[in-house]
Amino acid sequence: MRSFRFGVALYVPGSRAEWMAKCRRAEDLGYDVVGVVDHLGRVAPIPALLLAAEATERIRLNTYVLNASFHNPVLLARDVTALDELTGGRLEIGIGAGYVREEFEAAGIDWGTPGRRFGRVADVVAELERAFDGRPRPPLLLGGRGDRMLTFAAAHADTIALTGTAPGAAEGRLALADSGALAERADFVKRVLDGRDAELNLMVHFVRITDDRRAALEAAHQLVPHLDVEELGTLATVLAGSADGVAEQLRRTRESLGVSYFTVLEDDLDRLAPVIERLR
Repeated sequence: MRSFRFGVALYVPGSRAEWMAKCRRAEDLGYDVVGVVDHLGRVAPIPALLLAAEATERIRLNTYVLNASFHNPVLLARDVTALDELTGGRLEIGIGAGYVREEFEAAGIDWGTPGRRFGRVADVVAELERAFDGRPRPPLLLGGRGDRMLTFAAAHADTIALTGTAPGAAEGRLALADSGALAERADFVKRVLDGRDAELNLMVHFVRITDDRRAALEAAHQLVPHLDVEELGTLATVLAGSADGVAEQLRRTRESLGVSYFTVLEDDLDRLAPVIERLR
């Protein structure tokens, strides 16, 4: 069984000093990975990761995840190669197909069909593999929900990221998959891996460390109204309860789904820290 890894996905722009302090805090709190999202209106991933490397000593650095449609594959491979060198080999590359149509339109990029967006991911991965031919490539994370993307990830990725979302997320709202749907996706990944070893990652969308678990789940229900409070209490993407209780929940998730690498959003950076401490 794989050891736990914990990442945080940062996205709030700020000054140089603010950004560096945030990255150092993640390292000090015991996180294994600092990730940067790739959305319009948020911090730009590549320069942000370069600064994160300057601010920290050991923590891994990843793109969580680059929208393949936003980047020319050849130019992106050049930038990733340089970033790997300039961060001392701490880089992990995350690639996805993108899911917010309004961002494509704002950038003047054709939204296209799901097949076309998947094709852009495949093009980027192929170019990265060419760029690192003959030398070690940084670990590759591929994230998604559909059969085609997860099958491709099973063939190419070191880490496969389960989104834990339902189709409504494509409209830009938070829509979480129920526990049965997430378990089915994890089982699908295990089948298409066909014995190949790969790390499984899951984005956790809500963290509250509290003695009043019910109140925390009711707060989560306000954000995810399509699932009732009882169902939210069963989700691996919702962590609510005492630090010990959440630590046990993560152990169960690792056992049942095979997920050992969990990523939280920036807002939950401090909230998960006591759980990380217990699981070390």
